[in-house]
Amino acid sequence: MNAELASAAPPQSTGPMTTQRPAGTRSRWRNSLQQLLAVASLVIIVIVFAIINPDSFLTLTNLSTILTTVTTVGLLALGVTFIIITGGIDLSVGTGMILCGVMAGVFITNMGLPLPLGIALTIGFGGLIGLINGFNVAVLGLPSFIATLGMMMVTQGLSLVISGTKPIYFTDTPDFGAIMNASLLPGMRLPLGTVLFLVLIVVSVVILQRTLIGRTAFAIGSNEKATRLSGVNVRAWLISVYVLCGLFVGLAGVLAASRLSSAQPTGGAGIELQAIAAVIIGGTSLAGGRGSMIGTVIGALIMAVLDNGLRMAGVAQEWQQVAIGVVVLLAVYLDIVRKKNSSTGATG
Repeated sequence: MNAELASAAPPQSTGPMTTQRPAGTRSRWRNSLQQLLAVASLVIIVIVFAIINPDSFLTLTNLSTILTTVTTVGLLALGVTFIIITGGIDLSVGTGMILCGVMAGVFITNMGLPLPLGIALTIGFGGLIGLINGFNVAVLGLPSFIATLGMMMVTQGLSLVISGTKPIYFTDTPDFGAIMNASLLPGMRLPLGTVLFLVLIVVSVVILQRTLIGRTAFAIGSNEKATRLSGVNVRAWLISVYVLCGLFVGLAGVLAASRLSSAQPTGGAGIELQAIAAVIIGGTSLAGGRGSMIGTVIGALIMAVLDNGLRMAGVAQEWQQVAIGVVVLLAVYLDIVRKKNSSTGATG
């Protein structure tokens, strides 16, 4: 299996007089450079907002708010990273997160299930959404854009239907709200949800870099046809990647509902763009075959700081959407530029 996956790796130059770096080295250098640029962008954004709001932006309270905000979008971004590395996309993560929050309300409040069981079923429901997406893409052969766009509409509608268009409150289970609202450290708001996010960053890095599903995702994104011809069951692995993303969506739904102590059936549309933008800003290529979880986290922090800073600066909501839209367009454009430069470097 390792030999099969190795066949997808970029070839290295064998010329006797060449002075070029091996392709793998060039790829790692570009990824490192992209992450450094992302970190530099984050630092610049923080400095700008700190100058605009010197008395409130860098306070512990506001930094805790940023960490809480980045948790849900960051979880979605971690899951989407796996899919984008395969060369696919998932537009349903935002509305899927909302539907999972509604299902948490159904399991815990309406059905009265124990809290751990309700949370487990909610995360499993997210995995089911991913399973359906993976089946549509890998087995039915639907383009991932179309398959997940349809799922986005389905989950958005189901959230309204199942909830009756009304919020579901967790008034009888205060421990549920404590997941995202209780502080683990005295004097600083560090919720359990944020701690879970930090732990899952490490888990995601390990899965992507050290496990078969991560290596296969890179192989499929680099050259799906060659991966299939080498004997790899591409369909099964693609479904697994979408299910994995769905589990992240389910957990994000739990944390989003916990933060408000209620499942809100409206909203969710547009969150997927923030998650995808975070992934692209972090250096993962929309063409597939290249990506980094650390880069994704940096991208998610950029999106969270940008959102927080604009609100603190008193920028109107509509202009905040314009700014985020510009960031999304810029992220995609930079990905196109990176792809062109990568192609030039590979042939030059």
